[in-house]
Order: sequence, then structure tokens, then C-alpha cells
Amino acid sequence: MAGRQPVAPRCAALIGPYSSGKTTLLESLLFVTGAISKKGNAKDHTLVGDSAPEARARGMSVEVSAATAEFLGEKWTFLDCPGAVELSQDMRNAVLAADVAIVVAEPQTEKALTLAPIFRFLDDHKIPHLLFVNKMDHAGLRVRDVMDALQAVSSRPLVLRQVPIREPGKNGDEVSGYVDLVSERAYRYHPGAPSDLVKMPEEMLPREQEARGQMLERLADFDDHLLEQLLGDAVPSKEEVYEQLSKDLAQDLIVPVLMGAAELDYGVRRLLKTLRHDVPGAEATAKRLGLESEGTAALVFKTYHQAHSGKIALARVLAGQLADGQTLSGQRIGALLRPRPGGYDKIANAGAGDVVGLGRMDHLQTGHVLTASGKTPAAFKWPEPLPPLYALAVDAENRNDEVKLTAALAKLAEEDPSLRFGHDPDTHELLLQGQGDIHLQIALERLKLRFNLPVKARRPQVSYKETIRGKVQQHARFKRQSGGHGQFGDVHVEIWPLERGQGFEFHDRVVGGAVPRTFIGSVEEGIREYLVKGPLGFPVVDVAAALFDGQYHSVDSSDMAFKTAARMAMQEAMPKCQPVLLEPIFAVDIAAPASLTSRVHSLVTGRRGHILQIASKDGWDGWEVVECLMPQSELQDLVIELRSLTYGVGHFTYRFDHLQELSGRLADKVIEQRQTVAAR
Repeated sequence: MAGRQPVAPRCAALIGPYSSGKTTLLESLLFVTGAISKKGNAKDHTLVGDSAPEARARGMSVEVSAATAEFLGEKWTFLDCPGAVELSQDMRNAVLAADVAIVVAEPQTEKALTLAPIFRFLDDHKIPHLLFVNKMDHAGLRVRDVMDALQAVSSRPLVLRQVPIREPGKNGDEVSGYVDLVSERAYRYHPGAPSDLVKMPEEMLPREQEARGQMLERLADFDDHLLEQLLGDAVPSKEEVYEQLSKDLAQDLIVPVLMGAAELDYGVRRLLKTLRHDVPGAEATAKRLGLESEGTAALVFKTYHQAHSGKIALARVLAGQLADGQTLSGQRIGALLRPRPGGYDKIANAGAGDVVGLGRMDHLQTGHVLTASGKTPAAFKWPEPLPPLYALAVDAENRNDEVKLTAALAKLAEEDPSLRFGHDPDTHELLLQGQGDIHLQIALERLKLRFNLPVKARRPQVSYKETIRGKVQQHARFKRQSGGHGQFGDVHVEIWPLERGQGFEFHDRVVGGAVPRTFIGSVEEGIREYLVKGPLGFPVVDVAAALFDGQYHSVDSSDMAFKTAARMAMQEAMPKCQPVLLEPIFAVDIAAPASLTSRVHSLVTGRRGHILQIASKDGWDGWEVVECLMPQSELQDLVIELRSLTYGVGHFTYRFDHLQELSGRLADKVIEQRQTVAAR
């Protein structure tokens, strides 16, 4: 059989939606290759890819797991990536460093839509990928229907490599084997063992011929010679077909489709053989990333903070050699490690293609490139992390742990760039932001398990503001005599509203020296201090104040006295100025398949949103973007409902747009809640 057989180790990322069976497939790959002697299972939480405590507690992958294996003398690293949409940052980072992505899917047409964002990311970054349709042992759907549903969400043509052999079973037709469409050989499955070569059932021949013809037609779209053969009714050789499949996959022109059942090891050996013959090596990946010109290059795609071993950076060596103690990009490799199921082994060196752990290199971040020259090539671009869509306000249960909490959050954000934290300047809360509730709950579990930091979490406050509608003049005097020098400040101020978005203005209208120039700045300072919290309990915006008169005492007047008098004037005047609550309004762009736009429409209107327009999403065939305005208070759990309505694929971006008056029962409720919080 024709095909490249590169010496360098290769890397495959296992990706796909939640519950598709990626971690079970990793287990089967490791078992079939002899990397593990006994398979675990998902029910007992004993799978290699789910070794983290958070993963086993939830029964799902929560971070990238790397494991190495050998197949027919060639080395492979498999990266098992989380399937939950909220944890997709890890998948994106890992797949960029891999030579190929194995997209694992279920044979259910209604779940095909969940693959759309995955295919889109792979195509945008020109990452070679193939599709493994899992759980085919009892698949009741026709392959044609499954392929049609999957093709609808892939911009690359899907090329079916196998057709299943079905036989009557206890529960209807069961898949007992497959026919390889290139070799035209039939195989019968055996649980936990290699398939047997069998005679092709006669009733399969028409379907096999039809499927093989469709495969060749897809391949002929990318090769003139093959097209000429088909037009001339010539039969291409198997070697030519294999060579074309390999070339087209490497160029991300097609998506080969294989089938099996990972739990029973069905189709896994066939998958390994396809990987061996068709997947490009590290040199091609380096070229795709813009790193081909480097003599030595290693890409960091994941970092971990281990309880006992400290920080470990997981990196792919794309060119040259690494050695323990070597200095790259100004940093010394403190420990060179090879990932294995459940841990790492220390090694002396690694070459191009290897995935390694780099220990005691604390400055490394995800997306960093280590080179001998210390420079990152200009052609290399690392994608921006996913923007946050959900937030929680967090506090350490023990107030003495606040500094420790910030340091721990910084480490978690290093591990997962889509996790962010920071203090809100308006509400003064420490916000933990991420991709959804599950994402943040996992982070809170890690704070407790890894850092012994129990944390309280709550819904964040909305950044409400307040302003005024009326104009008022106010006189205030601060006078205090307590022996010696006293305190005296007297001010006359005028307050009026500004246009929305103008902030605060201060005007000095004093004439004749009624208030000395040295105290006018103190008056402004006192007014600004008051505006931090107005009569409704919120920061005051879009207000102007003018000092137009006052009195002073040559001995008792001071900066503090005039500052206090100004605050007193504001405190008395503001309630008379018809204060009104302002609600932050955000511009939101919600993207979803066009078939689900009506659901998005209802979602927006049900959250007090105002739809501006509905447009086609650029570059996304069959998708639309609903552009709308929505209150910030309605955004806080928007992502949860949106994903529920769109099978997990809907997503949105948002940005602050303006402040809008809020009155009536909703405003009363907001003010009451803020007063309750302030009273605690």
C-alpha cells in the first residue's frame, strides 16, 4: 500500500461533542496498541483520560489528557480533549499543535448540528481531520442519512471509507462488520480482538459499488488524472486511491469518514492503520503554524499546576531536539517529561514530533513558542482565547485567604486562557468569568481540591448607575468649634443633568473672591466623593455642578471644611433633583443556525431585548446573526438558555452600548435589593 511512513512521532487530537465517546476511544487506542494491559470504563470512572478528580466526579473529561503509544513501530501521542462546549478552549489549543484531529461523532442525525463549530474551527485553521462515527454496533439509522446530516455542517466534502455490514440480531439489525471501500474487502468484528477477513455478502455488493463510486467522485474533484479515469470508465488502482486520500487529507481538502464502536474496539485498528498511512507529520504541522524555518521549535499548548510537582507545560516539539537542562527562549528546561497514562516519565531528550512536559519553567504560557534564537517567527499567530460569557462573584470563605485566592485564580487562568478574573470597578466584586456555569463550577472545585481554598460564589451585581432629571440650587455650611482653630466652609452650588454619556462636569462661577481659589478644588473633590453613591444607592453619572457663591473664614476655613460642606450640599440637593435609575444596555450579536432563529427571537424578546436586525453570518453557510440590544441584567445567564435552545452551538458577543432609564416596579426591586446588600 502506498503512503508516507515518517520516522518522527505524530500526534492526533481526539475531539467531538460531549458523550460522543472520545475518552472511550482513547482507552481503546491505548489497549489495542498495548500501551495499557486492561481497559477501564466510563461507568466505573476508571478511564485513563478522566484521571482528574473533577473529571471522575462528573463522569466527563475536564481538561486535555495526553498519552503515548506505538503502532506498527511508529510512535503516537493522543490528546483526549473535553467535549463539553464550555471547555472548548482546551480543545482549540490542543488541536492546533496536533497533526490531525479525529472528530468523534454519534450516528444520530439530530446531534450532527453540534459538530458545526468544531468543523468551522478546523477549517478556519486548515487542520487535517477525519471523522470517526462511534457507537455503530447498534446504529439503527441508515449511513446515507447520517452522512447527509454530517455533510450539512461540514464545508469540506465527507468521504466515506467504509460501509457497515448488518445482520439480524436480538434487537433488530446489528452491525457485525464493515466493507473497506478502497480495498473492497469485508471484515467481521470481534469484541476486543482484530477483525476477521470474510467474504463480502452478495447483498452488500450493490451498496458497496454505489458507495465506492461516490468516494471516487469526491476524490476526482481534486485530481484531474483520477477524473479522466472515471470519465473513461477506467478503474483506478488501489494504490492511486490510497495516495489521493493521503494527499487530500494532508491538505485539508476532504474529511475521510470511518466507523466503529470504541467500547468494543470495533474499527479501532482500521482507524490506526488510516492514521499511519494518511496523516502528515510534524514538519507539515510546523509549516501550517508558520514555524517551518526554525531549527528548533516547541509549541506550548497547555499548562498544569500540579500539587506536588509544580507547573508543567505541555508542548509539541515541531523541529529540532530538546534536552534536559537546555536553554530555549532564555529559559532553562528544568525537567523534560514524557506523558503516559496517568502521569509522566522523566526523559533525557526528545525530538521533532514528540509531545513533552516541561517542568520548572514558570514563565511559560499557553501559545508560547520556544526557539533556539529566542524569537517567535512573525508568521506564527496564536488565536485569541474565547471571550467570557458567564460570571460569578467570588469570595474566600476565610477572609484571610483573599490574597491566596487571587494567586490561585491566576494559576487557573494560566491553565485555561478562557477563564478570567478581576475586580469590577463599579460593584467592587471579585468576578470569575468563563464559558458557562459548569466551567466555573469546575474552577471552584479546583480551588478547593488543589489549593485548599473553599470559595463562596454568587450572582454578580449589575453595574447600575443613577442620574437626575431636575435642576436645583443648594446652600450648605459646615461649622465646628472645638477649641483652638475651628472648621468653617460655606458653599452655594447649582446641580443640573447632562446629556447621556457626558459623565460629570464641574464649573467655577465664583466672583469677587467669595471662596478663595485654594478651596475651589476641595469643593469639587467633595462633590466627586458624594457622586460615588447617590440617593438611590448607585454611582451618579451625567451630572454637572457649579460653585457660584460661598463664604470663608480667614482662620477656620480649610480644605477639609469646604470638602465636607460640598458633600453636605450634594446630600441635601440630590433627592430634590428627581433621581432616576440607569440600566446598562449592551449590544449583543447572537449567532445560530438559521433554522433556529425563531427560537433566538423569542429568547431576546423574553429578556426585554430589542432586535435591531437579522443578518446572514459571514462565512457561515446557513447561519444567521440576531443583532439586538439587551439589558445587562438579562445577559448573566443568557448563555445557558441559548445553548439549551440551540443544541449547544449558539454563541454570542456583547459590548456596552448605553445607559437607559429604568423606572416602575423593576427599578423599585433593584433599589430594594441594593439596599439589602448594603445593609449586610
